[in-house]
Amino acid sequence: MQYTVTSAYAFTDYRSQGQTISHVIVDIARPPTGGLTLFNLCVALSRSSGRASIRLLRDFDEKMFLCAHSADLLAEDDRLAVLDRQTMTWWSELTNSAKSATRTCTHIS
Repeated sequence: MQYTVTSAYAFTDYRSQGQTISHVIVDIARPPTGGLTLFNLCVALSRSSGRASIRLLRDFDEKMFLCAHSADLLAEDDRLAVLDRQTMTWWSELTNSAKSATRTCTHIS
């Protein structure tokens, strides 16, 4: 007897962040221990290169998509938004002062 075998590999949603995978089979059913957050679902479902190349392994509870984000995750998102604004302001000021210094040096020469 012979069986057809297709090579594959598996990894967690954490490991898959930032990757685009040509063909994906995603298991978003509730795990036996722990749980899934909206973040986990978003990462898992956004790894494929398109709707035609993603498949769900089994049925899932649609209520998972109606959950609210955790308060800690929302607070971290707010903290990062503040840091982003501060960095953009700092970078803008740095760029403007560098341009100003270049113009001053040009006039001195």
